[in-house]
Amino acid sequence: MFKIIKGMKRGSKPEVIEPPPGPNAPSDVTVNHASRSAIPPAQLTNTKSQAISRNPAPQTGVIEVTPLLKDVPISERHVLFIRKVNMCSASFDFSDPLKKVKEKEIKRQNLQELVELVQSGSSKMNEIMQEEMINMISVNIFRALPPQAFENTGAIDGDPEEDDMYLEPSWPHLQLVYELLLRYVVSPDTDTKVAKRFIDHSFVLNLLDMFDSEDPREREYLKTILHRVYGKFMIHRPFIRKAINNIFYRFIFETERHPGLGELLEILGSIINGFAVPMKEEHKLFLVRALIPLHKAKFINYYHQQLSYCIIQFVEKDYKLADIVIRGLLKYWPVTNCGKEILFLGELEEILDATQPAEFQQCMIPLFRQIGRCINSPNFQVAERVLFLWNNEHIVDLIAQNRDIILPILFEPLEKNIRGHWNTAINGLTGNVRKMFIEMDSDLFEECSNQFLEKEAMANKMLEQRELTWKKLEAIASEGGGDDMVMVN
Repeated sequence: MFKIIKGMKRGSKPEVIEPPPGPNAPSDVTVNHASRSAIPPAQLTNTKSQAISRNPAPQTGVIEVTPLLKDVPISERHVLFIRKVNMCSASFDFSDPLKKVKEKEIKRQNLQELVELVQSGSSKMNEIMQEEMINMISVNIFRALPPQAFENTGAIDGDPEEDDMYLEPSWPHLQLVYELLLRYVVSPDTDTKVAKRFIDHSFVLNLLDMFDSEDPREREYLKTILHRVYGKFMIHRPFIRKAINNIFYRFIFETERHPGLGELLEILGSIINGFAVPMKEEHKLFLVRALIPLHKAKFINYYHQQLSYCIIQFVEKDYKLADIVIRGLLKYWPVTNCGKEILFLGELEEILDATQPAEFQQCMIPLFRQIGRCINSPNFQVAERVLFLWNNEHIVDLIAQNRDIILPILFEPLEKNIRGHWNTAINGLTGNVRKMFIEMDSDLFEECSNQFLEKEAMANKMLEQRELTWKKLEAIASEGGGDDMVMVN
């Protein structure tokens, strides 16, 4: 599994992922003529990933060795460049390693040469060369993705770190195509005024479509490229945010699965980090309508780390959003999924660590009712995680400032744990929290203790009264011989 870079900063050097060694080599050669209509910019929701080319692929099946660009006169480089690009538009079937080995190697060498050319900046590309190159990249990248596991099972399950990953068999070529696109986007020689004619809204939308790939190497490249496109092409920024927003809506309301959700959230984490303060209403609506509802998915463990980072960025940017975020978290709080509950508690601690007293007071009553339920959880990991909140000094300070409201809410859950939780470690942690409340305000603790004892005595009295009523009913029933039904109010 490739390591996720949390909150990638602009200008960071992208990781170049080498193609994996192994027997998966190539097979039949074809030229990709399949295409679909370019999606209009207004249409932001795609249905299914399909092959797409901005222009029809060059219809030539001739793959042959050509001289290096650096070895030919400058006047002939333009024609040779176009020729190499045309050959790179050919696609291969990689299921058989023994077929078309020579042609595959020629394409790989041509792609490698194009990558080195763009990276070095040794040769200036005119508009026609750039357009042909982007067309070739589109033919290779924008393709039909294989059926995914969830389509057969109806759901995804398991640990994302342990699941078998799908690896794209054509990666030895595809990786070089992605590398070429990345080098083109980040090159200082690339004029955005010219490049935006080819890397337009339709191209960006199809890049987003490819995030549905199950190959983590491909999603890692897509993440880096889209992040650089966002940084370099200012004209695309609102469109990219809106398109990602729509992907999230489809995930929330329709599919509840998307392999690239973690990578998209990583890009957003960096984007949110660059938001100006005060934040626009558009960004706050995105938080409320898209990011917070992402917590409702069952398999949140696939992307929770990145989602939590985005949420914390919002709270750190505008501390007044803490109340909205905490209430949103409580709205989607899991009832029967203990693993998910532990994730929520970890995120909650980070949010509270960035919360100011005024916002804390607005949500503390529903918040500590939920914390009380977690303290009494029969799952010792949930109970342990929530009791660890008292290890955070900032949270303890917030609790101490509002102890007159919080302690009456938590006293009964703490007392129940002390008296009867099955796990001895939880009993010890609960005792520590109880001791902290006594040190905060012994008089308040004694008052809460007296109220608890009175409530307990009243409950016992009602229980005795109920038992006495049942005894009376039994006596009446026995006297009547059980023949008549007696109702007692």
